[in-house]
Amino acid sequence: MSKEPKVAIIPLGGLGEIGKNMMAVKYGENILVVDCGMMFPEEELLGIDVVIPDITYLLENREQVRAIVLTHGHEDHIGALPYVLRQLNLPVYGTCLTLGILQGKLKEHGLEREAVLHRVKPRDTVNIGPFKVEFIRVSHSVPDAVSVAIHTPVGTIVHTGDFKLDQTPVDGAVTDFYRFAQLGEKGVLALLSDSTNVERPGYTMSESVVGQTFDETFRQAKERIIVATFASNVHRLQQAITTAHRYDRKVAVVGRSMINVLSIAHELGYLKIPDGTLVELEEAARLPKHKIVYLSTGSQGEPMSALTRMAMGDHRQVEILPGDTVIISATPIPGNEKLVARIIDQLFKQGAHVIYEAVSGIHVSGHPSQEELKLMINMTRPKFFIPVHGEYRMLIKHARLAREMGIPEKNIFVLENGQVLELSRKSGRVTGRVTAGRVLVDGLGVGDVGNIVLRDRKQLSQDGILIVVVTINRESGQIMAGPDIVSRGFVYVRESEPLLEEAREKVKGALEKCTERGLTEWSSIKSQVRDVLGKFLYEKTRRRPMILPIIMEV
Repeated sequence: MSKEPKVAIIPLGGLGEIGKNMMAVKYGENILVVDCGMMFPEEELLGIDVVIPDITYLLENREQVRAIVLTHGHEDHIGALPYVLRQLNLPVYGTCLTLGILQGKLKEHGLEREAVLHRVKPRDTVNIGPFKVEFIRVSHSVPDAVSVAIHTPVGTIVHTGDFKLDQTPVDGAVTDFYRFAQLGEKGVLALLSDSTNVERPGYTMSESVVGQTFDETFRQAKERIIVATFASNVHRLQQAITTAHRYDRKVAVVGRSMINVLSIAHELGYLKIPDGTLVELEEAARLPKHKIVYLSTGSQGEPMSALTRMAMGDHRQVEILPGDTVIISATPIPGNEKLVARIIDQLFKQGAHVIYEAVSGIHVSGHPSQEELKLMINMTRPKFFIPVHGEYRMLIKHARLAREMGIPEKNIFVLENGQVLELSRKSGRVTGRVTAGRVLVDGLGVGDVGNIVLRDRKQLSQDGILIVVVTINRESGQIMAGPDIVSRGFVYVRESEPLLEEAREKVKGALEKCTERGLTEWSSIKSQVRDVLGKFLYEKTRRRPMILPIIMEV
């Protein structure tokens, strides 16, 4: 009796978190990867630049990994590729703008010549090993977004990517409802659907609504206008540029990522910019105030972004002037609310008129609300349902929604990163777990900062450091110089001389005890110094600085 064929779905990132989306689909000895994103660090990840998925599973099975397919060009779906392609030089499939944005990133990392990129368009089908991968047009906040239908010998898996069912998209490229319905008619084995907005009832508003708000705001603004949004939100940039042209204003671009995406999108034909509309920052500074619009990065309050530097008054070319209208056309990503609020406050202090989502219709989401999620389930009519893309509560609520739509509870799987879900035509079950998690990137170091380093950084940030330097005679064990104490981030030395003098005496006492007991091992002496000094400082200050003894022998 022949064994029933099975296909495995293995999330490597993007479940229970916002960002670093990555999914593996395995059939036999073949693995296909969908998306390869990164996420920005939370507050407790001190000094970390970005967080990428752990690809240990793919590296262990590198001979089986066939390709990476991309749904769209946002950082949380393509941002980890420069790091992953260094270790796994796989062919990458994506739409024109997605690959255009990716090429810019690869160039920064010196990988543009090594990467094997294949351009596809909606309705294209490519054969990758036993997988037949079909790309289906959807609307999102970046153009050229697609869902992928992965046809396997077991059945069809539909991965929605990020989507919304926008009936009036800015570029006129409407979601391919017909193709989703066709797949549903033929039979979909599993639907993996975007959960980000599952808590919102109704429908997500169309992107074109923002254009109407822009029109009203531009018409009323008497002086300069500064629009801050995500660099990748090309539809938003298009609407800002079109509205600026309508009101006879020139447009200047501030922020490196904004300049990069705008030039790529314009070059590939995704942005229509009327002749003479774009000007350099130097020229913009010479124009009358009512004739200029700045497009800027920094809608998330990022510390080094253009808008933040303007608000703090340390941008070299643009400063906020009283009477400026600042439009923050984005919603804060969870965790960024304080940063954004601080920037809004600072802009008000500078005399600007600030328009932000809490008080206007200046931003709409790129993700589907409940009614759109229901429609996707109804169109595809899947046998199995797996919520993806979102924090854990969102996955649970999406699973509940699917249950209300008539999908049996035994066919709904809320997975965790690393779990292996095996599906046959009739049944599904979680059969195990593979290595999955996060890899921290700090500067050029990938994965070399772990929990111990982060713990040390946290301690340094909270209580500072004391460095104790002492010189000891190698033969006699007598103190030749010191102990000298250097304080950083613990106490202000000039005002704490008595405390540090007492600390020196404690260290001297500890070293003399070590000599009396015949202790010559450096590690033992350092440990003794650390214990005595740590106890003394806690009694005196209720603080626990990091203590770093340095012993030199002469």
